[in-house]
Amino acid sequence: MAVTSDGLPQRTGNNLDPWYANYAERAAGLAASEVRALFAVASRPEVVSLAGGMPFVSALPQELIVSSMQKVMREQGPVALQYGSGQGIPALREHILEVMSLEGIRASVDNVVTATGSQQALDLVAKLFIDPGDVILAESPSYVGALGVFRSYQANVVHVAMDADGLIPEALRQTIAHLRGQGRRIKFLYTVPNFHNPAGVTLSAERRPEILEICRTNEILVLEDNPYGLLHFDEPAPNALRALDPDGVIYLGSFSKTLAPGFRVGWALAPHAIREKLILAAESAILSPSSFSQLVVSEYLSSTDWRAQIDTFRGVYRERKDAMIEALGEHLPQLSWTNPNGGFYVWVTMPDVLDSKQMLPRAVKELVAYTPGTAFFADGRGRHAMRLSFCYPTPEAIRLGIRRLATVVNGELDLLDTFAGTGTLQLPPSVGYDSAPPSDLK
Repeated sequence: MAVTSDGLPQRTGNNLDPWYANYAERAAGLAASEVRALFAVASRPEVVSLAGGMPFVSALPQELIVSSMQKVMREQGPVALQYGSGQGIPALREHILEVMSLEGIRASVDNVVTATGSQQALDLVAKLFIDPGDVILAESPSYVGALGVFRSYQANVVHVAMDADGLIPEALRQTIAHLRGQGRRIKFLYTVPNFHNPAGVTLSAERRPEILEICRTNEILVLEDNPYGLLHFDEPAPNALRALDPDGVIYLGSFSKTLAPGFRVGWALAPHAIREKLILAAESAILSPSSFSQLVVSEYLSSTDWRAQIDTFRGVYRERKDAMIEALGEHLPQLSWTNPNGGFYVWVTMPDVLDSKQMLPRAVKELVAYTPGTAFFADGRGRHAMRLSFCYPTPEAIRLGIRRLATVVNGELDLLDTFAGTGTLQLPPSVGYDSAPPSDLK
């Protein structure tokens, strides 16, 4: 291997990218996810996309947003079009406290930092804490957008097993002990405790204090990502982890799911010392979040019955979830799946002989798209699982999409039966799992 004058490996360009040799090493962690690669295909009108987690923004009355925009420009136009504070507009941060109070959080407005979506807040936390080679603990499976962030900062993600009640405390305890025995440095636990993306499960109220105590004992920070917490169908989710441990949890929230993602307004609630560094990191990255978006969201929260609008979203998503569960039971009874009490996603487990990633092109040919389970693991697992999103398509489109998906799955199973001569393949009985929650979640 060629080396430079100071003994480092020589990286060279290539025919596709003459600047390849100039990239930082961490750029190797930037790769298109399966979710991103799907959007171009799934956006075709003839394809039923059960892939992307796009909110059904048409359920939001347009006049509510238009009137908020007009009032902001009429009364605060110069402020809306100007740079703002790196921490965010105080009026919006006051509203954010009101939103979080619905999940048991009591906090100071001073500790809220607004961001360009909670994804940016996630990136800023990773930027502050991760050194190359650090370990991040995450559920198994975990949110693809978080895995991409952690990979870009050269972290090693170690998955911790889940079941129908969310993260398993004993699995967390054992994983920490194993990593500490190897001398590895754990920076934080990343968790989506409510209506999990992609698994659909919710961390039980009984487990929450135990998870926090394990992390507190081991001096591990908790990063709680909670975009779906208010979108429950029956019973609300338990109080946020941040409500139980203000000093050991960074809480990430977003208006993307309860209002609209186009505003790109999210936030972090952090302990005081971390809050200060988050503001500095935000100012370094973008100077300030959009004043216009923040003021429009603040005006919307001030002038409308936003709780009633969230109720409307709950009804829309519940109808679509029910359509998906019913269609799966009718057309793919040999598979197993979660039955979430909120959020956007159903996690489907197939027989081990099927590969959701390899099967995807055939599904697209049948005009249906999903997200392969491999997108949600840092270690290549998840091939026999897939995430189905019920948030965006109509119930009729969901039923059509599941029928098309059944054509693909059953065709694959029939083909394997023909060549293997094994008879009908059966899904093995579910036991404790790493890659998928059980199908009887209520």
